[in-house]
Amino acid sequence: MLKPIIAGREEPAIGVTERAPSVRLALAALSLSMLLSSLGTSIANVGLPTLAQAFGAAFQDVQWVVLAYLLAITTLIVGVGRLGDMIGRRRLLLAGIALFTAASALSGVAPTLGLLIAARAAQGVGAAIMMALTMAFVGETVPKAKTGSAMGLLGTMSAIGTALGPSLGGVLIAWFGWRAIFLVNLPVGVLTFMLAWRALPVDRPLQRADRPAFDHAGTLLLAVTLAAYALAMTVGRGHFGLLNLALLLTALVGAGLFGLAQTRAAAPLIQLDMFREPGFSASLAMNALVSTVMMATLVVGPFYLSRSLGLDTAMVGMVMALGPVIAALSGFPAGRIVDRLGAPFMVLAGLVAMAAGALALSVLPALFGIAGYVAAIAVLTPGYQLFQAANNTAVMADVRPGRRGVISGVLNLSRNLGLVTGASAMGAVFALASATTDVATAAPEAVATGMRVTFAVAAVMILAALAMAMAGRASWRRRP
Repeated sequence: MLKPIIAGREEPAIGVTERAPSVRLALAALSLSMLLSSLGTSIANVGLPTLAQAFGAAFQDVQWVVLAYLLAITTLIVGVGRLGDMIGRRRLLLAGIALFTAASALSGVAPTLGLLIAARAAQGVGAAIMMALTMAFVGETVPKAKTGSAMGLLGTMSAIGTALGPSLGGVLIAWFGWRAIFLVNLPVGVLTFMLAWRALPVDRPLQRADRPAFDHAGTLLLAVTLAAYALAMTVGRGHFGLLNLALLLTALVGAGLFGLAQTRAAAPLIQLDMFREPGFSASLAMNALVSTVMMATLVVGPFYLSRSLGLDTAMVGMVMALGPVIAALSGFPAGRIVDRLGAPFMVLAGLVAMAAGALALSVLPALFGIAGYVAAIAVLTPGYQLFQAANNTAVMADVRPGRRGVISGVLNLSRNLGLVTGASAMGAVFALASATTDVATAAPEAVATGMRVTFAVAAVMILAALAMAMAGRASWRRRP
């Protein structure tokens, strides 16, 4: 599958562990880790208006409650994955769960906005560890023939966290106040820690002399590069100015310096030669493209449903919840199908379904209104889950034990970069196609035009991913 990753000089298998005493308990711990990390993003978004009122702050200030969390994940997810490969994934995952839980408690009692933002950044560090290592653990806790099912289950839990956040957050704020949206993580975090402690395989001891060096310079350069790019895509609230350009240039320079540093490092954070493998590079690019398209549904959907179809806020919320609900229901079955039919074939099938769904979003809502929108989402979302389960399985199934953490981190990073890019780029496409400076006040016809053009572009992006999948299929190994 990924020859530069699974072949060549063997590295010390620091992440190799003994078998877990219970596969089901281990999967429960990994699933809850994925649930908590995804819930940490979606539940905070709904609380921003309340936080602005509670602290007497502007929206530009309180949005850092979300941005600090996302930036911590994006900048650190590769580094913590590599660290897990070096010092042991079990102990690092336990530390990540503990940090996430403690930071949730600190967020819930924070007396000032500044302390809340700092606590959310710490929470994001814990989430980065949890995201990077959950997929890495699948290879150690699940038989190879069931890898697709495990990946599908993790996708389901991620979707549940995304879907549950807004509704659960709204209820908690209404009943108990904004602090409850962070304190709710405490019992789940403690349970997750206990399950992980009990069920995950114990790290094998390694002599200090056998432990490879950690690439501090590469990790710092990558973190600065990713932070600059993420900020360039998020600051300005949709308006691209000199600050955004400066951040993009910083990211470009940082990427060049990072690449140079990796060629000279004795123990590089990322082995750049693995990107020469067509299958691996295609998997990362496809992951970023499909995540960009899925973010477009979250960015464009609410405006279209409210402005063009005239739905009230409650109905918009209900319709928008359908996507995550469908994702939660389809994730595990998608994984089972991957196990039966093989990851390479199901990557293609998932992308075909996504292309059809994106094209349907461009056409059907204009013809059939809300029914057309729902029908298109019902095609696009299962296709996405099928692609995710198959692509994650294709990437992770044959990775050497000593590289699983960093490869999982890179895979998660490609998804996060797609989401960050989608929020900015697809939003810009929508605004440009709507021919308005303020989409929130645009005429229904303009919003409908923006919807059609945006998802026509999305369909082209998925077709590009499909072409990559077909070109890279020769380097994939069909799963048994």
